[in-house]
Amino acid sequence: MTVRNMIEQLDNQLKQKPEDSAYFGPVKQFPAEISAADRARLTTEYRAAITEGLYPALTRLRDFFKTEYLANARDGYGIMYMKGGDKLYRYQIESTTTLPLGPDEIHQLGLSEVARITSGMEQVKQEVGFKGTLQQFFDHLRSDPKYKMKSREALTARYYEIGKAVDAQIPRFFSTVPKTPLEIRPYEPFREKFEAGGSYNSGTPDGSRPGIFYFNAYDLPSRTTPGMTTLYLHEGAPGHHFQISLAQENEALPPFMRFGGNTAYAEGWGLYAETLGYDMGFYKDPIQRFGTLSDEMLRAMRLVVDTGIHSKGWTRQKAIDYMMSHSDMGKTDATAEVERYIVIPSQALAYKVGALTIQRLRKKAETELGPKFDIRDFHAQVLMTGNLPLTILEQKIDRWIAERKAS
Repeated sequence: MTVRNMIEQLDNQLKQKPEDSAYFGPVKQFPAEISAADRARLTTEYRAAITEGLYPALTRLRDFFKTEYLANARDGYGIMYMKGGDKLYRYQIESTTTLPLGPDEIHQLGLSEVARITSGMEQVKQEVGFKGTLQQFFDHLRSDPKYKMKSREALTARYYEIGKAVDAQIPRFFSTVPKTPLEIRPYEPFREKFEAGGSYNSGTPDGSRPGIFYFNAYDLPSRTTPGMTTLYLHEGAPGHHFQISLAQENEALPPFMRFGGNTAYAEGWGLYAETLGYDMGFYKDPIQRFGTLSDEMLRAMRLVVDTGIHSKGWTRQKAIDYMMSHSDMGKTDATAEVERYIVIPSQALAYKVGALTIQRLRKKAETELGPKFDIRDFHAQVLMTGNLPLTILEQKIDRWIAERKAS
């Protein structure tokens, strides 16, 4: 499956005229001081580099995948079908989560979380007065035109509105904000089909290149609006943009703490940031609350599906069907998510594990500190020393609690 996708991705790039490809981008952004003659010369040379160098190389790579590699690729989707795959998967789980967890334990945790979140979804369904089953409510959210955007422009404008609303709430929860600006953009058309619903691309430490929150505008009829706020909170602010930018801007930290780290901390923070929407008042509307429950459900389903694929022999279709039957995800998103789990074993497990750890530490601090608890200080403790293993983060928060109690 992965090799076939790679062949299609290369085909899509090779279909583009050089002038329309991402590789031609620099030619379209000459500095003003470059003369017309130099622009013409460089444009000609750049086009030649693409047509005579890059495209032939990509063609050879695509043809190699088609004629040689594909025939030798495995049929099974999970890493369990590789020699030693079971041991490798356990290693990847511990590397990803920074905790000594096994696939069976994670699978059962996922099933438990799916059941809990399903109960919350049922409550929303009752609250809005929907008379059908939860699955019918999923179908209603997938199909009702009022939950869809009519154009890329409308979708972009809505994300700008969400960004402004979040910015207004940030001072209540954070004492330090990134210097790096954050931009909101749709994925480029040449790659949008194979991307998830959204993602973050980090800026530079000096702020010369902004962080970018990307959202997916491919196949708009398959995309619904209830989860837009929670997606922005996770991928943009105060999610990955804060987590990554505050670390790399902090020159007092050694480089490995500014730029390194683990998935459980990074994605745990992103998922935790989604829950701040409750504190910020964005989920008072039951449909918006359903949107964040849906995103939480996605992270819970990942525990079930990732372990199902890589340790229990689940097929691609079984994984897609499971996600479709337990959420309001569209088929396009569910397919992209499942194919991501197939390609990157264990990465998707880190979200829930990391978020549950941060939520537990916050509750512990609130309980032990009482009136001395300050949410801005807690967030500073989590964010201002970069990406930490969860065990180290817990030790740090414990020391902070003890110091605050003694002060």
